[in-house]
Amino acid sequence: MTKHACNSETDIKRLARLWIIIPCYNEEVVLPQTAPMFLKKLKSLITDNKNDDSSRILFVNDGSTDRTWDLITAFARADTHYTGIAQSRNRGHQNALVAGMMEAIGHCDMVVTIDCDGQDDVNAMDEMIAAYYDGCDVVYGVRSDRTTDTWFKRTTAQAYYRILNRMGIQIVYNHADYRLVSEKVLRCFADYKEVNLFLRGIFPLIGFKSTSVYYKRNERIAGESHYPLRKMIALAVDGITSLSMYPLTMIFKFGVGVTLIGFVALIILLVSTLCGNSIPGWLYVIFTIVFMGGLQFICLGVVGEYTGKTYMESKHRPRFIISGRTWDVDKDKNDHAGDDLEENNKNCEDDNSR
Repeated sequence: MTKHACNSETDIKRLARLWIIIPCYNEEVVLPQTAPMFLKKLKSLITDNKNDDSSRILFVNDGSTDRTWDLITAFARADTHYTGIAQSRNRGHQNALVAGMMEAIGHCDMVVTIDCDGQDDVNAMDEMIAAYYDGCDVVYGVRSDRTTDTWFKRTTAQAYYRILNRMGIQIVYNHADYRLVSEKVLRCFADYKEVNLFLRGIFPLIGFKSTSVYYKRNERIAGESHYPLRKMIALAVDGITSLSMYPLTMIFKFGVGVTLIGFVALIILLVSTLCGNSIPGWLYVIFTIVFMGGLQFICLGVVGEYTGKTYMESKHRPRFIISGRTWDVDKDKNDHAGDDLEENNKNCEDDNSR
């Protein structure tokens, strides 16, 4: 890990409140192993006077269909440092992160977003928090190597980062969604209302002081990844179409180039015809028709992608809906218990009056 780059300008007079936000989707296998790990890390930060005791671990249940929510509520009852919220249905990793960050506003001074699978090194939080106290509002967790990834995933991911940078999109190379964000930045981020989210490209746009902390990514502790190739491709497309107009510009430039080539070919054809050297064969004509037809479909697909994104953004639908909170679960149980007790007392009074 490398040392942070920001220098302190003001002294922090009190310990900061940290919320660790962890999105969960069908994680009943891995959660019993990683939840104690996150709690141990949080308590060590509190013991070392790096964070206030009011710091929390916030699990975001992203519409899981297994026992994930039951485990989260059980953790919350066992230790007050655990807490959790549940979405009304599965809305995806990015929306789950947004739900957690918006829930944390007003309750913390900074948040750290991290995945549930244990692949991100929790000890990197020490440097992140140190950078926060030194005046950084955003600290990116960057993978120092990708040896745990498959060759295909590593190669395509690195190529994707290069493509984004060439398109003019500000993005931190080899950074996913392991980052520290101050509450000040969270409040600014709340003004970003788009539905098509690509968080690793949005936070560099917000600005403020930032730095990077490098760490080695581990193997997944248990269970299987819930981010297959289909979802990775969808996230990649969202990253490009939500942050850059370059594909549309590229289509225009390519169209101009093809038009010029066609114009030159037309001149050559006319000259050859006038000279009595006609070009025989239909193969060239068929090839040209098929090529241009396929190219038009590709161009229409790119334009349609942007049109569809615009259509979805115009609806202004909510990005997340919270259907439950761990503290509401306990409150509801207490309310029901009180209602049952009141009903029992009423029945006893009726019996006595008889």
